[in-house]
Amino acid sequence: MAAKQTGAKTGKRVGRTPLMAGNWKMNLNHQEAVVLVQKLAWTLSDKRHDYGKVEVAVFPPYTDIRSVQTLVDGDRLDIRFGAQNVSTHEEGAYTGEVSAGMLAKLGCSYVIVGHSERREHYGETDEWVALKARIALKHGMVPIVCVGEGLAERREGNHVAFCTNQVDRSLDGLTAEQVAGLVIAYEPIWAIGTGETATPQDAEEVCAGIRAQLEVSYGGEVADSVRILYGGSVKSNNVAALMQEPDIDGALVGGASLQVEEFAAICRYYDLPVL
Repeated sequence: MAAKQTGAKTGKRVGRTPLMAGNWKMNLNHQEAVVLVQKLAWTLSDKRHDYGKVEVAVFPPYTDIRSVQTLVDGDRLDIRFGAQNVSTHEEGAYTGEVSAGMLAKLGCSYVIVGHSERREHYGETDEWVALKARIALKHGMVPIVCVGEGLAERREGNHVAFCTNQVDRSLDGLTAEQVAGLVIAYEPIWAIGTGETATPQDAEEVCAGIRAQLEVSYGGEVADSVRILYGGSVKSNNVAALMQEPDIDGALVGGASLQVEEFAAICRYYDLPVL
């Protein structure tokens, strides 16, 4: 299998295209969203970004998705887009919810499920996350399944076991074929929006543990196929070092994705020095 070959620079397995995913959270109205995507596309075009080498995706608020879709489709941009969340329901009397079918109709490629903020503020459980992953896949979208430990688990030293257990529960009911095509994002909760960042070695320890668990649960071929992102205060001054690690296949970027030059630099991490 091609995934057993390694790239010359980073030692990564061939076949897993790095993904840089910009999660805007609850920021930017639809007009600001259009301006940001236009500037991002122009900046990456000016630098002759190879989207086949590093995939770029943005995750606007629901109210912005239609505007982003119109721009991306109209200008034939290579930037992909997705949603920050999805309902567990297909349709019906669920005020305030947005269904997977609605998002698919808007052309979303991805859906983030189980982000730590959803788990913390809205009580989303692993069971909910698994259900959302299944419904996203049913409608042809790739779920980005988020897992991560808090400071207590990190201090107790059981962070790897905590995260691998989350992965098992959050993928419940999925077939090996479905798992092979999804994305997992490891986001240590203590490093999100705090300015604190796990060291590349810290991040790799958990990402490697997740991949090892995927091999146990679904087999080596599936484990080799799954892209695992790191999320937690990712910036242009630390992304190159993170991307040197063999089991880190990209980043789930928060605040830095709202700054065009910064996010563009993150997307082109291979041009940055390893600090």
